[in-house]
Amino acid sequence: MPRQDTPHRPRDARGTRTRILHAAGAVFSERGYEAATVRDIAGRAGVNQALIFRYFGSKKALLTEVMAQGGKEQVSGTPPDRLFETALRGVLADGGKPGSDRLLAVYLRSIGSADAAPDTVRALGEEYAAALAALSTADDSKLRAQLAMAWLLGIGLMRVVVGQEPLASAEPDTICGHVLTALDGLLRDGTAPGGGGAEQRSGERS
Repeated sequence: MPRQDTPHRPRDARGTRTRILHAAGAVFSERGYEAATVRDIAGRAGVNQALIFRYFGSKKALLTEVMAQGGKEQVSGTPPDRLFETALRGVLADGGKPGSDRLLAVYLRSIGSADAAPDTVRALGEEYAAALAALSTADDSKLRAQLAMAWLLGIGLMRVVVGQEPLASAEPDTICGHVLTALDGLLRDGTAPGGGGAEQRSGERS
């Protein structure tokens, strides 16, 4: 009996990449960078492992792209003046458990990996910092925005990874109240939380 050729279906490269990124985000979030395997990600995405290496090159590059894409999605879909609070509440929700905020969960559970950290820090911070810097009229707005991002990640690290009390069990509304009040002072031109500029504080010490 002659073999019948199956109809050729064009490959949907964009759709396949999207499936891989979603699967990788879920697996990285659940297990962290080191424990996640390409085999697990391929199985979750329903693709061959070789396809992941063809599209992304390495597990490290895949993690970086997951975080970069997630950051762009949240930045583009969130008003700039709500971005920091949205990200903060994401990492505070459910004690920062996997799924509460995929992007930050991936980073926080991968921060111990020397292989993953440098690129993932940059990928996570650039989009957020640019949006936050636009809210400030200060000459050093980029620096202030990066300080805000460092604070955000530090809070997440101490609450999610370290489990430091009382931060680990504090109510999200309480944390947000303190942090957002201080953030407003940080982003305002020439002022600091508690009032007074750097020159005034220096004069008070002399």
